Amino acid sequence: MPFLKNTWYVAGWDNEVPAEGLFTRTLLNTPVLFFRDESGKVQAIHNRCPHRFAPLSMGRHCGNTVQCAYHGLEFNGSGACSKNPHGDGKIPRAAKVEAYPVVEKYSLIWIWMGDKEAADEALIPDFSCMDPERFYVAKRYLHAKANYVLESDNILDLSHIQYLHPSTLGSDHVNQAITSIEQNENTVWSFRQTVNEIMPDFLYAAMGIPHGTPVDRWTDVRWDAPANMLLMAGATPTGAPRSDGTETPLPHLFSPETDTTTHYWFAFPMPVQMGEQGATIAEAQVSGLEVPFSTEDLPMLEAQQNMIGENEFWDMKPILLVGDAAAVRARRVLDKMIAAEQSSE
Repeated sequence: MPFLKNTWYVAGWDNEVPAEGLFTRTLLNTPVLFFRDESGKVQAIHNRCPHRFAPLSMGRHCGNTVQCAYHGLEFNGSGACSKNPHGDGKIPRAAKVEAYPVVEKYSLIWIWMGDKEAADEALIPDFSCMDPERFYVAKRYLHAKANYVLESDNILDLSHIQYLHPSTLGSDHVNQAITSIEQNENTVWSFRQTVNEIMPDFLYAAMGIPHGTPVDRWTDVRWDAPANMLLMAGATPTGAPRSDGTETPLPHLFSPETDTTTHYWFAFPMPVQMGEQGATIAEAQVSGLEVPFSTEDLPMLEAQQNMIGENEFWDMKPILLVGDAAAVRARRVLDKMIAAEQSSE
């Protein structure tokens, strides 16, 4: 399947690439090797030596370069071969690997796998709620054996929580939610508001609202291509204004590993001013969320993918429900962006 290339994908949490050593991850069907140079800046190059095609990740981190374990060729962050230890040391003209623009921002490592000249850091969506200078970010990662757009569908259509997460995130009121969508250029918003809802105990504890209190709950989701979402969740006692409640930003970020597998990062941030208490709360909350995400969402999405197989989503003629509006809009935006990119090549 075609992927959008001229966009920023999440490649990992900032702490996944060590100061010394190597880290590899497949993105868009491409094996990528990450390392930090002597200044600490993350570098990303194709994880395949052009000599005998050995994975460079089996090699050694040598400051600003990576040394191939097979024959000792060294490659720097620009992808150029900087050392040939054989013969007269002349470096073959073709001795280079693809290098990718990388930005470390919002506690994440972002990678651009398209036209390098178009890699503008300003195009990274706003996830300032994970600015490590202002927030403690409780970080989690899951690997899904499902297409990344199915993951977007899942977050943009939260009507499923009534049925898939009845004891943790949903309730009998979810299917009565007031919903709407908005689109601002290529950003899609999904708005969901329940009224006079009795929530599961987990949510009362998480939100600090007395158990059994009827609440007005909102779950608003911002989607930016290809699959980077920020969910804003909050609740107040029924009838109280939103300003009386506490709204929590919950980032959900997806990058395709292959056509049918996905990297999934999610987080729970808390202000650093709260100190150790904030860090403890954030870790407890994200651990609580990890349970339904990994034991309920993940099995369902992987089962969906298994039933879809290699078929194209729209070719299967899915029926559509009212809750699908935002997910369908995001799919249309993404399809249009990919088509426009391919037509310009």
